[in-house]
Amino acid sequence: MPDQPDPATPPALRAVLQKFWGYDSLLPMQAAAMGCVLASRDSVVVLPTGGGKSLCFQAPALCLDGLAVVVSPLISLMKDQIDALQGCGVAAAGMHSMVTAAEGQRIAAAIRAGELRLLYLAPERLVQERTLAFLQGVKISLFAIDEAHCISAWGHDFRPEYRQLRRLKETFPGVAVHAYTATATARVRQDIAEQLGLVKPAILVGPVDRPNLVYKVRRRANRLSQIREVLDRHAGESGIVYCITRKDVDKTCLALSEAGYRVRPYHAGLADEERRRNQDDFIREKVEIIVATVAFGMGIDKSNVRYVIHAGMPKSLEHYQQESGRAGRDGLPAECCLFYSGQDFMTWKLMLTNMPAEAQAGALAALGAMHGFCAGVSCRHRALVEYFGEKHKGAACDACDVCLGELDLVAEPLIIAQKILSCVVRLQQRFGGEYTAMVLGGSTDQRIVKQKHDALSTWGILAKENKRAIRDWIEQLVEQGFLAKVGEFAVLQVTDTGRCLLKGELAPRLLQPAKNAPARAKVEVDSWEGVDRALFEALRQLRREIAQTRNVAAYIIFGDATLRDMVRRRPATMEEFLQVKGVGQQKRDDYGQQFLARIAGFCSGKPDAAAPASR
Repeated sequence: MPDQPDPATPPALRAVLQKFWGYDSLLPMQAAAMGCVLASRDSVVVLPTGGGKSLCFQAPALCLDGLAVVVSPLISLMKDQIDALQGCGVAAAGMHSMVTAAEGQRIAAAIRAGELRLLYLAPERLVQERTLAFLQGVKISLFAIDEAHCISAWGHDFRPEYRQLRRLKETFPGVAVHAYTATATARVRQDIAEQLGLVKPAILVGPVDRPNLVYKVRRRANRLSQIREVLDRHAGESGIVYCITRKDVDKTCLALSEAGYRVRPYHAGLADEERRRNQDDFIREKVEIIVATVAFGMGIDKSNVRYVIHAGMPKSLEHYQQESGRAGRDGLPAECCLFYSGQDFMTWKLMLTNMPAEAQAGALAALGAMHGFCAGVSCRHRALVEYFGEKHKGAACDACDVCLGELDLVAEPLIIAQKILSCVVRLQQRFGGEYTAMVLGGSTDQRIVKQKHDALSTWGILAKENKRAIRDWIEQLVEQGFLAKVGEFAVLQVTDTGRCLLKGELAPRLLQPAKNAPARAKVEVDSWEGVDRALFEALRQLRREIAQTRNVAAYIIFGDATLRDMVRRRPATMEEFLQVKGVGQQKRDDYGQQFLARIAGFCSGKPDAAAPASR
C-alpha cells in the first residue's frame, strides 16, 4: 500500500478499509474501480495479479445496502477469499459442492436475515433457476465476476459455462455487474463486456508492470541443478516450480524430494483427493514447494509466494504473465526464473497440432513471441509491458537479469553476427537454428557430412565458442530482427536489416551468461531495510502456529508485508499494533496480545515469551 492516504477516497470507504483491512490508502486503479461499484456503474477491470482486484468489490460492498454476489470458478479460490474476509471480521460465505445441506440452510437463513454481506458462487450454480429465484427475493448490491477472462473465447482459459452469466443483466436489470481479470487484451475486454451484456461499462486497465518481480531467464543446461540453485536462495520460503508435462512434474518432484526438499506434485493426472491434499499442504505451509503443470494456479490466492520457477518455456506471454504473477502478490520482492531450451518450442508446437487452423495460427504466433522473450536482450520488464501495449517508464528496471548485469555483452558482436548470417546465406537459407549452430560449431554430425556442409567456409568458424552460446546468439539475432524464422520448420532467413549488418552498417547487441554470481535486485534490498530477520522469523513461526490451530493458511492471519512492518515498528501496545499496515480491528482483537508478547519476548532476549496460539 502507498504511504499516504488518498484524499479522493470517500470517508465511508476509507473507514471500511481501515477497520477491516488496516489500510489507509489504495493501489493504482483501485480507487476508480471502487468508484464504479459505489456508483452502480457496470465495469470491466484489468489489474495484474497482486494489484488488489478482490478489494475493488469487497470494500465497497460493505458501504452498500444488500448482498454482494461474487462469481468464482474454483472452490479453493472461494475458500481462500472467504477465509480472508472472515478473518478480517466480514460476514462472507460460499455455496458450493463442499457445503453440507445443513450449512446451506444456515447460509440461506443468514442471507434472508440480511446478515451476510458477500456470497461466493460458481457460475454453474448461479445461473440455476432455483438460485436465481432465491436471489430475486433478496436485495442485491452488486455482481462481481472474478477471473472474467474465462468468459471470452479469445481469452487463455475459456470456460463455456461463463457465457451463461449474461442472464444476470436480464434477470437483475437494475444491478451493476463488474468483471475482474488479471490479463485481457483489448479484444478480450470488449468480448467480456458484450458477452455479459454490460451497459456503457467503464473499462479500467491498470498498469501491467509488476516492479516487485525480478525476472531472470536462462537457457536450460542441467534442469535439476538450476532449479536447486534458486530453491537454496529461498530456503524456508514458499515457491512454485512449473513444468510443461506431467512426466516432467513427477520426475522433478521425485528428484527434489530425494534431495531433501519439502515438495509435492500437482497435475491433472493425480487423483482429485491427492491433488487437493497437495494443494492444501502447500497453502498451509506443510510443504514449501509445489511442482506443477499449468493446471495449478488459478485457485491460489497465496500472497507469500517468494519465487516462481519455469522449468520449461510457457506457451505464451499471457500465460507467463499470469503464472509468474503468482509470486509476490503481497507486493514484496519475488524472483521469477525461467529455464528454456529450443526443445520447448517443439514440444508446445506438437501439443498445438490438434487445434483448429485459425486458433493454431494464433497460438503459434503467441509461442513465437514467448520464444523471442526468452532469447531477448532487452529489459524483461520493458519487453513484457510493451507486448501488452503499454510504454515502459524509465531506463533500467534494476529488477531483471539484463539490467542487473547478469548477462555480459559480447566483446565483438558485429563480427560474430556477420559469421552467423554468412553461414545462413551459405546454407542457402534452408535450415533452422539448431542445424546452423552445429555447422558454425564445426560438428561432424552425419547430416552435416552427408550434405557436405563441413566443406563450407563457415563450418567451424565459431568452434572456439560455447555451443549453447552460439545457439543463443542466433535467437538474439532473430529477436533483434536481423534473422527471421520462416515456414513450418522455422527456417532461418536473412532480413533486410540483416543485410545491412552484413555490410557493417548496423551492429547487434549480443549477450552471454555472466561469470559473476546473481545480483540482488535493489527492490529486494530495499524491502528488507530496517527489518530484523531473526524477529521476522520469530513472528513467521508464531503466524504458522496460529494458522495450524485455526486450520487456515498462514497468510490469512497476516501477510509477509504486515510482518515486516510489524518488525520495523515493534509495537508495544494494542493501539500501536493497530497502526501496523494490514492490521484491522478484528485482527488486532484476535492476535494482538500474542504478537505483542512475542515481540516483547524477543526484545527482552526471551523469544519464546508469547501467549499460546488461540483456538
